[in-house]
Amino acid sequence: MRRSLIFASILALTVGAAACGPKTPAAPPEAAASKDAEGYATINMQVNTGFLSAEEKQVVNLLIQAADQMSAIYDKQKVAQGGADGPGHGFYPAGMTKAEFEAYVAAHPGEKAALMSGYTVVKREGDKLVAVPYSVEYKPELEKAAALLEQAAGVTTNPSLKKFLTLRAAAFRSNDYFQSEMAWMDLTGTPIEVAIGPYETYTDEMLGQKTAFEAFVTLKDPAESGALDKYKSYLKAMEANLPVDDKFKNFKRGGDSPIAVAEQIRGGGDNMHGPQTIAFNLPNDERVREAKGAKKVILSNVLGAKYDGILKPIADKVLVADQAALVNKKYMTLETLFHELSHSLGPGAIVVDGKTTDKVVALKEIGGTAEEAKADVMGVYNIAFMMQKGELPAAEASQLYATYFAGIFRAARFGDTEAHGRGAALQYGYLKAKGAFTWDEAAKRYRVDDAKMAAGIRDLVNEIVLRQATGDYAGMVAFFNQYAHLDDQAKAVNETLKAIPVDIKPVYPDKV
Repeated sequence: MRRSLIFASILALTVGAAACGPKTPAAPPEAAASKDAEGYATINMQVNTGFLSAEEKQVVNLLIQAADQMSAIYDKQKVAQGGADGPGHGFYPAGMTKAEFEAYVAAHPGEKAALMSGYTVVKREGDKLVAVPYSVEYKPELEKAAALLEQAAGVTTNPSLKKFLTLRAAAFRSNDYFQSEMAWMDLTGTPIEVAIGPYETYTDEMLGQKTAFEAFVTLKDPAESGALDKYKSYLKAMEANLPVDDKFKNFKRGGDSPIAVAEQIRGGGDNMHGPQTIAFNLPNDERVREAKGAKKVILSNVLGAKYDGILKPIADKVLVADQAALVNKKYMTLETLFHELSHSLGPGAIVVDGKTTDKVVALKEIGGTAEEAKADVMGVYNIAFMMQKGELPAAEASQLYATYFAGIFRAARFGDTEAHGRGAALQYGYLKAKGAFTWDEAAKRYRVDDAKMAAGIRDLVNEIVLRQATGDYAGMVAFFNQYAHLDDQAKAVNETLKAIPVDIKPVYPDKV
């Protein structure tokens, strides 16, 4: 839910040089192996590790092994119970339908919390459904991962990293992740930034409730992180500026919201499945977000590997020539950052039928897709707000909107069954209806109307946030059904993009 796939760039255009030494650039896309059947180009990822101490290298190598256990668990989660394919994958009994599950829960309200938990697998026992905790279902892999984290905790001399790794190891055994999520928000004084555990709910295509295991093992760049840090001070102002009634705004969340720019040195599980994320915004636990905010981590080497080989060529085929020339790395970077910042804005915990719940839970399987679309358009809306505040040049609005529009087509290529792809289709359909862009028949390209684009983005933020704030599941589904479609012109443009990789398939080193 809290990932950025749509926009990618090289951060050096907007931030200073790395303090930890010169970067080793990612291998250029031209050097990649030929595309696979899905259109993914294999890239050998390069990561600068020369600044790590011997202790830090030892910790990173243990975390790489732990990340591989997340992949082992995810391999089980993505395959349906019994081996048959289905939207419930490994989270629900084979052949179970959404209607059947919801009927059972309605008839057994006392079992609802366990069956709906993001940290259980649902199984059949005769006529009954039972909730098996992840700590039981994936015990062999989680025990190996926990032991590796405890070993790493024993090696590191950084107190905050030691605390997080120890608590996360305990969480793997207890199935309670709250304290370790709180500790993750407090990581400081180390270049090692690691997120590991069950996070996103995209893989649960039936209900969007069950979390998938994944890992991000990354190395932070303090100079680049600090250069972008100023924007988080505007979070409350951005909340106040949202184009909805104040009763739908959320001023309760914590304001820490650290920003990290990092190079990924290993991914695991859901992180390595399908389109590669270029940034993430965690944790997803709304209790933690209200207490401490959320951490935004931008993966700079993944960004760099995508821009020249994918995004810029797409812009040249999507936009008329004068507007294609406006697309730039600066605004791709800022859109990535503000996408993540926007995940921390708008409704979080909401009340539906007198009960407190999370907006994504209330919106079921459409919740994650809606949240990604919200972050996309709200991110652009907030960049425009920064222009109003004088933090960015207002004269560059055309660059912002051209870059954003080209980015829609990159995400749309993931398909309308993938969360980001369907979210991109929604943005295309809605903004088209608002006249935000027109088709130039002679050029066979689009032209963006900046004023109508700005107004359309404002209105789309309003439409999504209102449905999130009220937990309007039926309304959100209907909204997507109305607008989340690509027309014949968009499909024709997509046909011209076939020579461009859909995404990358990164290969990371086994150890440092």
